Amino acid sequence: MLKIDNLHAYYGKSHVLHGVSLEVGKGEIVALLGRNGSGRSTTAKAIMGLVDSTGRIEWRGQEILGKKPFEIAHLGIGHVPENRDIFPKLTVHQNLLLGQKGSGKGSRWSFDDMYTMFPRLKERQHTEAGVLSGGEQQMLTLCRTLMGAPDLIIIDEPTEGLAPKIVEQVGQYLQKLKASGISVLLIEQKLTIAMSISDRALVMGHGSIVFSGTPESLRSDPRTRKEWLEV
Repeated sequence: MLKIDNLHAYYGKSHVLHGVSLEVGKGEIVALLGRNGSGRSTTAKAIMGLVDSTGRIEWRGQEILGKKPFEIAHLGIGHVPENRDIFPKLTVHQNLLLGQKGSGKGSRWSFDDMYTMFPRLKERQHTEAGVLSGGEQQMLTLCRTLMGAPDLIIIDEPTEGLAPKIVEQVGQYLQKLKASGISVLLIEQKLTIAMSISDRALVMGHGSIVFSGTPESLRSDPRTRKEWLEV
């Protein structure tokens, strides 16, 4: 579904991505791993048209490099950014409402689905999002993106700030997304969850892909883990 070839990205004169190539198939969870500053979040932003980039980014065979972020979103790609980007003065329910496309009819996800996924959001559905805890805001951002019924969701550090029980719940729900045919590009530092739910693992270092393989092959590659992942 998503195919990236020889992607370079820039922040002004700073050259951040150096020839990144990767693919995400239908109903596949691909983990994009690496230390902070390795280029993972920039890759997500490049896909969504948020940074200056060159190369090729194809979505279902269509070139999307150069399109505006809202155009890319309407093609079926959802982005859960690391900084959350909630609307602080709107309630939880209003934030979810803004995630819907059009009237929301025919969406594969409902408000009840989101509140079942995270009961805490149901409890706080009439609360302004700006007063939520960091973990609650992370839940809200994930659910707001799902309300747009994406076919691919790029999720950046979804477990950051979440309690261990909620981390496990997020992993289970990402697997449910996969079972429903949704593709996931998971940017994560916690190897435990990434390795347990992903079909393939990619490791980034210095703006390039330095490893591509199965979680099992990464587990059996201590050299790669030590050089590019372990602190």
